[in-house]
Amino acid sequence: MKESLELRHDFKVKPSVIYDAWLNSKQHTKMTGELAKCSNEIGDNYTAWDGYIEGKNIDLKANKEIIQSWRTSEFNKNDEDSKLIIRLKEIENGTELTLIHNNIPEGQTQYRKGWVDHYFTPMENYFDNLK
Repeated sequence: MKESLELRHDFKVKPSVIYDAWLNSKQHTKMTGELAKCSNEIGDNYTAWDGYIEGKNIDLKANKEIIQSWRTSEFNKNDEDSKLIIRLKEIENGTELTLIHNNIPEGQTQYRKGWVDHYFTPMENYFDNLK
């Protein structure tokens, strides 16, 4: 059975700041501290965390939603790509980010902690330093 997870986190920046940082190579690299090659075009491939993560932009709704195929070097070659959905909702003091990650290979439950430790925490630091 495939794994799924959903996480929510509030950031003290506008949705456009998160959207742009997620899809821009230079900003994504600074945001996570690891090399990323990103694009803001539907159908384009991306890599993050120095090639550990790779995928393709499936659908993009400016400042609202990012849908990507997603896999890591821990996936087996015959594993299907997982699906990552990032939803951005403007709230009073910033943005509520909802991350939905589906179709994760069975038993690979480490990504829940990985999203918090390797994305949400460094993102908070990156966005705090933009001010």
